[in-house]
Amino acid sequence: MSEELVLFTVEDGVGIITINRPKALNALNDQVLTRLENLLDQVKNDKSVKVVILTGAGEKAFIAGADIALMAKLNPLQVEEWVGLGQRISRKLECLPQPVIAAVNGFALGGGTEFAISCDYVLASENAKFGQPEVKIGVFPGFGGSQRLPRIVGKLRAKELCFFGDLISATRAKEIGLANEVVEPAKLMERAKELARKLIAETSLVGVGLCKRAMEFGSVVPLEEGLQLERALFSLCFASEDQKEGMAAFLEKRKPNFKGK
Repeated sequence: MSEELVLFTVEDGVGIITINRPKALNALNDQVLTRLENLLDQVKNDKSVKVVILTGAGEKAFIAGADIALMAKLNPLQVEEWVGLGQRISRKLECLPQPVIAAVNGFALGGGTEFAISCDYVLASENAKFGQPEVKIGVFPGFGGSQRLPRIVGKLRAKELCFFGDLISATRAKEIGLANEVVEPAKLMERAKELARKLIAETSLVGVGLCKRAMEFGSVVPLEEGLQLERALFSLCFASEDQKEGMAAFLEKRKPNFKGK
């Protein structure tokens, strides 16, 4: 392969994953998905990576969905395997111990929206466009969109997005809870890195990681089970150096020096 389709760099504890097919609007093919899955497995166990940013190369697209020319040739068994790969990636984004920020520039269509909403914070540039247009090519969202969207924006909004397949602006995405924040395109990565640095500098990433686990797993079980999970994970915080440092700093009226341990 002459060009790396998924780039990965680490800057001061911030791991930046960039889908790198700008000429194809960062569309997802087999190579991209396989590389992305392997990379997420690597990042999960990399203690030097404190926060992750997921973005797309170029100014036109975050991820403009799946590579339709590839998908059109698949038989049902191959499609099931393909969808399983996409769903695993969505779930791995959700389950990474590190917080994940989606920096969305341009089109986030189909799998692009599905991967973005699997992240913990969706930062969108003013030129971002979100959408689940799969029904316009005879299918429907398959990388988790039909399941996550109702949980995020409600059933009626999710059906609107998935049934009509229309694109929505970054402003509209924020209005319905699909994005956290909208910024000028030129400031997108600067703001994403600022958020990442804020997490590293001001929070216990042990607490953040355990809170993420409580939310992700607790949201799909009955409330009583979720509360039991919360209790167990809250108690686990007390095995960390961060808990001891954070509470000591509070009592001593000083800024905590968290180590993420």
